[in-house]
Amino acid sequence: DWEYSQKRPYKGDVIEGKRRMYLHLYFSGEKALEHENRFNALLDRLEAELVSGNRKAEHEKQYAKYFEITSTPKRGTKVTPKQEAITQAEKDYGFFALISNEIKDPIAALDLYRNKDIVEKAFGNLKERLNLRRTAVSSESSLEGKLFVQFIALIYLSYIKKQMSEKGLYKNYTMQELLDELDVIEAFENPGSAVRVGEITKKQSQLYNTLGVVPPTTL
Repeated sequence: DWEYSQKRPYKGDVIEGKRRMYLHLYFSGEKALEHENRFNALLDRLEAELVSGNRKAEHEKQYAKYFEITSTPKRGTKVTPKQEAITQAEKDYGFFALISNEIKDPIAALDLYRNKDIVEKAFGNLKERLNLRRTAVSSESSLEGKLFVQFIALIYLSYIKKQMSEKGLYKNYTMQELLDELDVIEAFENPGSAVRVGEITKKQSQLYNTLGVVPPTTL
């Protein structure tokens, strides 16, 4: 439990009480490999800085933690890894934690985190494509229109991810593979006429049904 307080300026009071906090710990083989590669790259960079004499003040603690450093006028700097410290760091490969004040179930917490992560990454891509740092668009209405379309796309993305998790589609597809499978369906549109959809295979129709979406009517 933890002490909780919330100021409510509109009412001029403070809500106080106790809230429960849940700590969820996970291990991921994919993250373990990512952590290993990142840590090895860090050690290589630190060693190169020491040997070259280009030490950085912000890395001094890491130098001392992971290396024995000796220097002589004749032989220069000798760097020896501290294997015990390195081994200790390696024990944390692949582990990560999530904290929630609402979700008790670790599977539900992880699923929510992954869903949020997908949307955040997609929004990051959106910022890059629209160049939001400089809002390089022809008009404010053009920017708002692009944002609206992209946010609708993020809603669809979130729904597809949720359905794929619940229906077990990740056993056979990544999200990109599933989208690629449906992306080949052709649509035809003429001014003043309804959109017509090309032929849909049985496999594609099954995917629509599994996602909880009625397959579009074909020509």
